[in-house]
Amino acid sequence: MRWFADQGWTPAPFQRELWRHWARGTSGLLVTPTGSGKTLAAFGGLLIEGLRERTPAPVPAADPRAPRLRLLWVTPLRALATDTAQALQRPIDALGLGWTVARRTGDAGSRERRLAREGLAEVLVITPESLALLLSYPDTAARFAGLRGVVVDEWHELLGNKRGVLLQLGLARLRALAPAAVTWGLSATLGNLDEARDVLLPHRPGAPIVRSARQRPIALKTLLPEAGERFPWAGHLGLSQLGRVVALIAQARSAIVFTNTRAQAELWHRALASIWLEAPQTLALHHGSLDVGLRAAAEQGLRDGSVRCVVATSSLDLGVDFPSVDLVLQIGSPKGMARLLQRAGRANHRPGAPGTVHCVPTHVLELAEYAAARQAIAEGRIEPRRPPRLSLDVLAQHCVTLALGGGFRADELLAEVRGTHAFAGLSAVQWEAVLAFIERGGQALENYPDFHRVVVDGQGLYGVSDRRVALRHRLSIGTITADGAVEVRYLRGAALGSVEEGFISRLRPRDRFQFAGRTLELVAVDGMTAYVRKAASPSASVPRWQGGRMPLSTELGMAVEAALAGPRDAPEMRALAPLLDLQARASALPTAGTLLVESVPARGGGGLLFIYPFAGRSVHEGMAALCALRWGRASPNTFLYAVNDYGFVLDAQRRAPVDEALLRQLLTPEALMDDLREALNLSEMARRQFREIARVAGLLTPSLPGGTPRSLRQLQASSGLLFDVLRRHDPGHVLLAQAEREVFEAQMDVQALAAALQRGAARRLVLQAPRTLTPLSFPLWAETTRGELSTEDWSARVRRAAEQLQKRHG
Repeated sequence: MRWFADQGWTPAPFQRELWRHWARGTSGLLVTPTGSGKTLAAFGGLLIEGLRERTPAPVPAADPRAPRLRLLWVTPLRALATDTAQALQRPIDALGLGWTVARRTGDAGSRERRLAREGLAEVLVITPESLALLLSYPDTAARFAGLRGVVVDEWHELLGNKRGVLLQLGLARLRALAPAAVTWGLSATLGNLDEARDVLLPHRPGAPIVRSARQRPIALKTLLPEAGERFPWAGHLGLSQLGRVVALIAQARSAIVFTNTRAQAELWHRALASIWLEAPQTLALHHGSLDVGLRAAAEQGLRDGSVRCVVATSSLDLGVDFPSVDLVLQIGSPKGMARLLQRAGRANHRPGAPGTVHCVPTHVLELAEYAAARQAIAEGRIEPRRPPRLSLDVLAQHCVTLALGGGFRADELLAEVRGTHAFAGLSAVQWEAVLAFIERGGQALENYPDFHRVVVDGQGLYGVSDRRVALRHRLSIGTITADGAVEVRYLRGAALGSVEEGFISRLRPRDRFQFAGRTLELVAVDGMTAYVRKAASPSASVPRWQGGRMPLSTELGMAVEAALAGPRDAPEMRALAPLLDLQARASALPTAGTLLVESVPARGGGGLLFIYPFAGRSVHEGMAALCALRWGRASPNTFLYAVNDYGFVLDAQRRAPVDEALLRQLLTPEALMDDLREALNLSEMARRQFREIARVAGLLTPSLPGGTPRSLRQLQASSGLLFDVLRRHDPGHVLLAQAEREVFEAQMDVQALAAALQRGAARRLVLQAPRTLTPLSFPLWAETTRGELSTEDWSARVRRAAEQLQKRHG
């Protein structure tokens, strides 16, 4: 407590509570806002334990090479690992414990890797992938024998994906190696906290959830239109607000400007740089495709105050500590309440200090999203994150990891694996299929030695005897997959990061593009490396990354729907009032008890049917395909469709009558799965999903060091060939079934789709026939024009169409 007093701090009640739990050997989940002291809450128990064990005079260790590992601190981000290691080392040094904190991540140096490998650090900061890598060595069991505890930081970021599944399996192995070690998860607020606790601690049902009694106040401010100013209806990045954004940054010590995509971050950085009046090095860029050195420089600049502003994506969402940051801006909709809270917490990252986020709308309807998010946060409504189950590709990888790490016996490992939340329902048939897969690739691949990775000895011990299998497996450990990343490197100089192969393949030498905050000219492409030089002209294209568009959460979508017809007491809704009045006059406003549908005649004799479930883009994709199929059955026609976060549009090439009976038929939840299988090109979707599964499961082996990297086209060809072989010769293969299941669960979120159809069936249908496009339908119509051949820029066409529509509405 003396050290706390020296800092001018008083331990918070939640910190004391967690320290008491640690002393009793109790595991649990800590839920507290970022910047409230969670690191010391989780670490303080071990520090107190170390102080009590410390002898008055140093006693030399019997063996200086003996493992000393006491704590594993698991973090989802490498950037967070660096910051965390520094935060943990400070109290250790101040208390004179003499402990070493090391990192074992992709960014760690050779010394730290050696310390981690030999167990010669008391505290090890690690990612889920690096933990799996350590478990692949036979001597790891001895290194972990003295483990006192495991802390899983930012657990909410791992809960809903396969990285979390990989970590669940790793934690199950740690429980077997060090059964006395406690486990604590640190999480932001979730809509399913009890489930999050149970996934992390399946062996401790009813484990305590410790909450901070005092939540950090969060303020949401929106840059509203001035009197007489009109915000665009669609097709913009918010750059019309550039002057106001710069004015806010000028008043702050340092700022983070958050965008939702890497491409948007590049464009905003370029726009800010064009009018930046301070030294160029005070403006930085940060996203996941940049080289680690560039990201580290931006982070250090925020820490020491040499960088005044960083334009970032979710790469800076998590709990990296930048006390100097007092301004956070969100460009466009955050698409979810949890993400907005996380980003707001980056400002004034100190215990008790309020978090504020300034929202910058890119189009007018985002005003409603900000108002809805503020209301939902005030009411404590946060999105849940659903944990995956039965990810058998991850299980297969884990089995090979343990076969490398000293071997395993099937019955013992099955019991261990079933002790996790992800595989509690694993059947004996599925388990045997996984074992057959890692032994010989399954029935169709058993004649190919490359797929024979694990062997079983006479005592039933599964192990790996081939050194090439060991090397390839360790190179491919993890569940993060990237589509054809091409390294971007100066012709004579450093690496800048990576872009997708598909983008580079469309460029020719001397073409320019914007990346890493620089305008670059392509010199040559050699294998999977693009060599560039700086270009003088600022005009250039920007890479687009696959999957970069972030969907609106279903929870926020429903909150937006309610806000549009609700009281106009929020500043955003007052600013939006003229547009809402226009929507009400031309058609109707959506409400929580109705489902709004608009039927608008189209040029050429066709018709446009707009439906607004407010369920988010990913749900609307499946719903649009489903409705197109069902409408085509009722009346043969040709349909195109487009979606956004509020709804979808069906473009019928021939005009067809629409009534309530037809709409009920289109939107019925009955026969959902059968109709989806018919409506979608399920085989092609499963083929693409299979590529990711095959990588994780080890069917697609990585390039060995010094070899030629494999391009995305080669990976697609290899995975496609494997997919076809398995479908023809082993249709019951365990990974084929998983590919189809993940198409429905991950890509389409069929559970949310079914719930949206159920909601629609229970609502009153409001069918309107406006004479022209409305404020709600215009953005959807704009989406339908993206693929049209035109010599005019899409955003310019949309802007002109919006101006014409506004004049038509008066």
